[in-house]
Amino acid sequence: MTRLTDAVRSIDADVMGLQEVDRLQERSGGTDQTAAVAEAMGAAYWRFVPALHGTPGPLRDWRPATEESGAETLGPTYGIALVSRLPVKEWRVLRFDPAPFGLPLMVPATPRPRLMRVPDEPRAAVASVLAGPAGPLTVVTAHLSFVPGYNMRQLRRIRSWARDLPRPLVLMGDLNLPGPLPRRLTGWQSAAQAPTYPSANPKVQFDHVLLDGLPATAVQRVSVLQLPISDHAALVVDIEL
Repeated sequence: MTRLTDAVRSIDADVMGLQEVDRLQERSGGTDQTAAVAEAMGAAYWRFVPALHGTPGPLRDWRPATEESGAETLGPTYGIALVSRLPVKEWRVLRFDPAPFGLPLMVPATPRPRLMRVPDEPRAAVASVLAGPAGPLTVVTAHLSFVPGYNMRQLRRIRSWARDLPRPLVLMGDLNLPGPLPRRLTGWQSAAQAPTYPSANPKVQFDHVLLDGLPATAVQRVSVLQLPISDHAALVVDIEL
């Protein structure tokens, strides 16, 4: 947990989108990772959205989550989260069923990673309407399917779902879509073009920050940080509002 909180403090973000988040999982010490991140950020506003109950993995021994918050859940859950230092005026959650089939993926194993067929998981997006320094803005974070085609449909659904939310809008997360594809699917501005996966030696960009209602000149700085907490590098974007 110290590695996670140290990484959060080093980023020093005002708003952070998190994917593959554990809550009360034995493998992560039974902690509430979203609450720990919020405390490390000094953020008063946060929302954990469980995608499933149980522990994700190659054996489908979990069940999909249906509620917006895992606060009432006693057992282990896993999902996404959004944490903000800026006041949140409204929360919204969008859920996606898993694809009916999985794909062979490289998974951690001893003595070396190996290829295994992994089932797809339920996916989610969470939107927050923030009280920004220049008025309301919307921040969305999402973790989309690794199954080609399904992730494209999910991203288009997010675009439609967010149509009535205040602009400017920022979408950030692990979209499991490479390079320029998210920009082409949404018509939104890409704030960063940089490889983020795998973290140790990034070759492809699966993690994105997209903007709607902001000019490209709003992006002040882009950083890709290789942190010891994930197989993805952290994508950090400074935006001038």
